[in-house]
Amino acid sequence: MAAGAAKTATAHAKINLALHVVGRRADGYHLLDSLVAFADAGDRLTLTPADDDALHLSGPFGHGLKGHDNMVARALALARQVGEAHGHAIGPLSIQLEKNLPIASGIGGGSADAAAVLRALSPGMPQAARQDLARAALDLGADVPMCLDGRALVARGIGEALSPLPQFPALPMVLANPGIAVSTPAIFRALPKAENGPLPDRPGQGFETVESVVAYLALCRNDLAAPAMRLEPVIATCLHALQAAGAAHSAMSGSGATCYGLFEDASQAQRAAGAMAAAHPGWWVCATNTSPTHDRKAA
Repeated sequence: MAAGAAKTATAHAKINLALHVVGRRADGYHLLDSLVAFADAGDRLTLTPADDDALHLSGPFGHGLKGHDNMVARALALARQVGEAHGHAIGPLSIQLEKNLPIASGIGGGSADAAAVLRALSPGMPQAARQDLARAALDLGADVPMCLDGRALVARGIGEALSPLPQFPALPMVLANPGIAVSTPAIFRALPKAENGPLPDRPGQGFETVESVVAYLALCRNDLAAPAMRLEPVIATCLHALQAAGAAHSAMSGSGATCYGLFEDASQAQRAAGAMAAAHPGWWVCATNTSPTHDRKAA
């Protein structure tokens, strides 16, 4: 990074539109089959060259990061390690993290923040270093590679085997979190069984319309939803609220507690979000869209 030059990056919310748990490895990690999209909503990071490293927190959820694993610092350390191996030095940085997404909420969180740091630093690296950094992203967490990719995709394995979708529409949606943090390990421990059916077959070229996505998701599940609702019944209340607001499809994302609802258009999503926020003032409610993909060369 040039002296004095700041870089900004958005840590987009990761939405597990469907999440099937299909097995478990000998080391205890669960095997997944998940349809993932990324929303316009997200945290905002600004990286500025400085005399010393510093992390400054702001935003509605910045205070909640105290005591949490510092994924931003870990991502910076990884980028430095990979860069140095290729003769590329990354100097001290002041990082401003505007935390707009709830913490421990099933929509990426720290993984998205880490990926945003890697995305901001990667362009200045040699090509070989960028490739090594992308491969090393898994060391930060199973969700980091998909957040680094940032496209609608199917994730398999523990989340590292990625198949981007050549076609995917912008999905008008409402994200809603009932104001609780959920422990992902606790949800997996409450899962009745690890061997469940995979995602159904999907169109080879992906999805072109909102209606086609809704029809596909009607055949899918989130296998973590039932155990999450047993531990936190308010998640079911959140899903019912989205349905009552007119969502064409609603489900929990990841291990929760954030839920999403898909709507016909952005104006309907905005109206639904306003009504839900008024009815549940303690909830985090956000109208947003997923990023579309129109790339017939994607694998």
